[in-house]
Amino acid sequence: MTTETQKETLGFQTEVKQLLHLMIHSLYSNKEIFLRELISNASDAVDKLRFEAVSNADLLSDDPNLRVRIGFNADAGTISIDDNGIGMSRDEAISHLGTIAKSGTAQFLDQLSGDQKKDSQLIGQFGVGFYSAFIVADKVTVETRRAGSDEAVRWESEGTGEFTIEAIDKETRGTRITLHLKDDAKEFADNWRLRSLVSKYSDHISIPVEMLKVPMPEYDEEGNVKEVSDAEPTWEAVNSAKALWTRPRNEVSDEEYKEFYKHVTHDYQEPLKWSHNKVEGKLEYTSLLYIPSKVPQDLWNRDMLRGLKLYVQRVFIMDDAEAFLPPYMRFVKGVVDSNDLSLNVSREILQNDNAVDSMRSALTKRVLDMLSKMAKNDAETYQKFWDEFGNVLKEGPADDFGNKDKIAELLRFSTTHTDKAAQTESLKDYVERMPEGQDKIYYIYAENHNTAKNSPHLEVLRKKGYEVLLLSDRIDEWMMSSLREFDGKSFQDVTKGKLDIEVEESEEQKKEKEHKAEQMKPLLDRMKSVLDDKVTSVNSTDRLTNSPACLVVGEFDMGLQMRRLLEQAGQQLPESKPSLEVNPDHPIVQKMDAESDEDRFADMAWLLYEQATLAEGGQLDDPATFVSRMNKLIVQMSN
Repeated sequence: MTTETQKETLGFQTEVKQLLHLMIHSLYSNKEIFLRELISNASDAVDKLRFEAVSNADLLSDDPNLRVRIGFNADAGTISIDDNGIGMSRDEAISHLGTIAKSGTAQFLDQLSGDQKKDSQLIGQFGVGFYSAFIVADKVTVETRRAGSDEAVRWESEGTGEFTIEAIDKETRGTRITLHLKDDAKEFADNWRLRSLVSKYSDHISIPVEMLKVPMPEYDEEGNVKEVSDAEPTWEAVNSAKALWTRPRNEVSDEEYKEFYKHVTHDYQEPLKWSHNKVEGKLEYTSLLYIPSKVPQDLWNRDMLRGLKLYVQRVFIMDDAEAFLPPYMRFVKGVVDSNDLSLNVSREILQNDNAVDSMRSALTKRVLDMLSKMAKNDAETYQKFWDEFGNVLKEGPADDFGNKDKIAELLRFSTTHTDKAAQTESLKDYVERMPEGQDKIYYIYAENHNTAKNSPHLEVLRKKGYEVLLLSDRIDEWMMSSLREFDGKSFQDVTKGKLDIEVEESEEQKKEKEHKAEQMKPLLDRMKSVLDDKVTSVNSTDRLTNSPACLVVGEFDMGLQMRRLLEQAGQQLPESKPSLEVNPDHPIVQKMDAESDEDRFADMAWLLYEQATLAEGGQLDDPATFVSRMNKLIVQMSN
């Protein structure tokens, strides 16, 4: 029984009020997207029912033919979207329609650009598709009954600060949404208009989207209407009602693929590429994989839900099946439909299933092949992909050792070949440009691009004409720790250990160099005694041509930048000190060798160390003392 006293008025969540105001007053240039979003939600409700019915068949027994129905009343100015899916309980209606989880609205509002058409396309992407109803309606009524329950409720709102909810009688499960159209939106209460929108946006929905088939009058030869049938109108599907991925590739147009992508991802952008593949044999499955064109908001959070939509024998199982692709491919969207998995498969089972392991390996290879073909045949599009998703692909060498070489071919870098920050150069490009005599791939990591390209460590390499990879993304040093070689060439961090660079020298030059090194020993010892707490050693070097000094860490030690990042993150690390290498030909070093005032010598030694630290992008322990030393030496030089 239902009574008027059971009606309750509740307030919207604050963020929902903001969103409703936006829907009602701002997003009106692309009104038709409301139908796309509501049909998509209805389709999701049917998928959820199918999933629950796997373990509870009774949920389907009274109404097994799943569908969405669209009706309209032009005189009353209403449109209805009716599904026989999972439905909602009273608490679910309040929760789903009155609040938005995971700050979807806040993210949505943050992304608004001021372009109404573009902004309206963001609606579904942030899980706020239901509220698009208020773009065209000044009142929305939702009547719903959850599958397996006899209780039903009516939710109603005029898009202001509150909504009402009350118990009602509803004979069937599912949800019926009635839109009371605004005066300027009553054009949508039209048979042809609604059918064309279903065809445009929802033809790929795997369940029938039905509308009433109204008998058409017949005309005689003179154009007069014959007797009109008094038969009742019947429901007919106005979409193909066949899961797009089950159709042969040659029967699916590019436009259909693009619209299906938007349905799966709620992304308003078109995908960059897609791959549709059916596998038969020991394993039987179909996959439809998409490469997006823009980074989603949660891509950088490795703990967020991700993965493909999983179907088993066309039955929807779960939205985010992460077991079919490795974490560094979390940007890939799409569906996988298996004939070999059980209908009651769980996330835990997926993690320990040999068939899933085989599918994961094959799907990973398919994505890498798709990217490789893009890089080879459409460099401009691949560059767009890299600019958006390069940093997540850089996780690949550590995540996926078996495909490390394939991933390495896809990596793009900034290098001294251009000195530009844009990451456009491949390792293949680098190797092809290597001059005779170079047998290693050199790289440097710094906190930003300018620090990397201006580092003293590059001086001798530039002089030799050797190209250097300029790394400055936080993930780069971790990535390089997993890359040992490419095309038979090993990688060399120019800030670590000894640089094995052959320098053409005559016997006389070699002897002079050895003599100079011998003469430098007393100076190096003096500097070491001053900087003993900061460095392991002070050495003469030939890696510098213009700078007086640089810091070098051991070949097997952690890089300075990685160490700083881990320390900033609160990691406790064992003590490790770099060595200081000095340029014996630099005037400052030569002046220090002649300096007899030990205090002044100590100031100069500290300044060399601190300048080298700053050149690496590091921070000084005591900047004020550094400034004081610098000022004191400037004054002494001017006297």
